[in-house]
Amino acid sequence: MTAPRRMAGEGTGHRAKRSLGQNFLIDPNLQRRIVEALSPGPEDEVLEIGPGLGALTRHLVGQVRRLILVELDRDLAARLRGEFAGREDVVVFERDVLTLPLEEVVDDVAALKVIGNIPYNITTPIIFSLLERRPRPSSIVLMVQREVAERIVATPGGKSYGALAVGVQSVAQAERVLDVGRRAFRPVPDVESAVVRLEPHQPPRLSRDDEAALRVLTRHAFGQRRKQFQRILRSAYHLDAAAIERLERETRFDLRARPETFSPEEFIALARQLREEEDPARGSGS
Repeated sequence: MTAPRRMAGEGTGHRAKRSLGQNFLIDPNLQRRIVEALSPGPEDEVLEIGPGLGALTRHLVGQVRRLILVELDRDLAARLRGEFAGREDVVVFERDVLTLPLEEVVDDVAALKVIGNIPYNITTPIIFSLLERRPRPSSIVLMVQREVAERIVATPGGKSYGALAVGVQSVAQAERVLDVGRRAFRPVPDVESAVVRLEPHQPPRLSRDDEAALRVLTRHAFGQRRKQFQRILRSAYHLDAAAIERLERETRFDLRARPETFSPEEFIALARQLREEEDPARGSGS
């Protein structure tokens, strides 16, 4: 008779907390492949979001110069401190990563590598907390809901393409590197998962003002995605027919098309032109 398989946390005194979105990755091969996607090296400083029971952590300890573990669960944070007590290259923060000031806990944010099996209910806030800041980490590898991964790497015209794809791809190279089935976790989640790798452009290709303008434009555009772009722009930016004609002339875009057909690069160009439309002095170089 074979022994029953233990659920993640059984025998360890820890039960997964649904309120924190805890699903623990139990497949060692997948654990290794996720860590390999980060390409950790002996000179790297790595921040792991939500290390949980240490599935990825144990593949990183001793492989990098410094490992920073950010765990919100008090019991798990204490467990991690105990397991890695005495190691100067491992530090544990019992914190919400969304409130953690990176500059205060890492040596160099621009060189930082980030990895994590993150709670799916806060995936987008975590991604944008890392990508809407300056400087940005050098590489980010995250386990996310498969539907979200599809939206991150989506191309123009597809059903998954929207504000998330434009926002991420405008500031980083995005790649879906690995699909992970539900049975690789305990407890088994209701959704399929995937691992994405984001490599922010270094140096940034957009100014802070350009990025802010792009966020405003994508919010308007995909809030009314079934409409022609020109109709959205007229309403959101209070543009008249002459202004729309100038935009089409300057960008060479057909604004009768719908937003979901525009690439991230075209969104960037349009956002920049809208800024010039609001402030003509920018276009004249004065």
